[in-house]
Amino acid sequence: MPMETRRNLAEYIDAAVLAPALSREEAGAQIRTAIDCGCKTVCVMPWLLELAAQMCQGHATRPSVVLGFPHGSQETAVKVFEARQLMRFHPAEVDMVNNIGLLRGGQWDLYEEEIRAVGEVVHAGGARLKVILETSQLTRDEIMDATRACIRAGADFVKTSTGFTGGGATEEAAMAMLEAADRRIEVKASGGIRDADRAAMFLAMGCTRLGVGVGSVPQIVAGGGVGGDGY
Repeated sequence: MPMETRRNLAEYIDAAVLAPALSREEAGAQIRTAIDCGCKTVCVMPWLLELAAQMCQGHATRPSVVLGFPHGSQETAVKVFEARQLMRFHPAEVDMVNNIGLLRGGQWDLYEEEIRAVGEVVHAGGARLKVILETSQLTRDEIMDATRACIRAGADFVKTSTGFTGGGATEEAAMAMLEAADRRIEVKASGGIRDADRAAMFLAMGCTRLGVGVGSVPQIVAGGGVGGDGY
């Protein structure tokens, strides 16, 4: 893989520390790996955000956190409350799972209302909002329509996948998102990225962020790849 294509992959990686059974000590070790590798952010479960924020102090890697994870089926008021709670620990970014039922049912007013409501809280706290579409559950048209809805609602990123439902990022899904985005919103490819060549491919397509399981990060940053940790 040419160096000019690969660039410094760590600068584009959100290292995912999202295994639900992790203890605080185990999560701390994984957060340390993300920091040592120089990742853009380390993305954690809500209960670990305070720890991640503390550990990231003084480092280039910033804390990020999931919201409405992993299915996105909470009521909007619950997501807004969760956003307020999370902003106490000053994450750099929040990755929110969209309401797939609203999306697939074409209830765009309610869909955008939820994103806008959470976005107001996140942006007021100085953070950026990513919306996880869960593209493995959607048609190409639904992916494109959702991307445009996220633009209208003021999100900063659209993201392919949680890594917990169906498949991860695919070229087809990323291309649909990028086409609909038309440079008006950033695109994050996430899930199933376990080697440097695949990471570089998504960047070359136009994605500006990669979600990578922390177990795969050291090898990807070194220019190789492993089986990964399931994300």
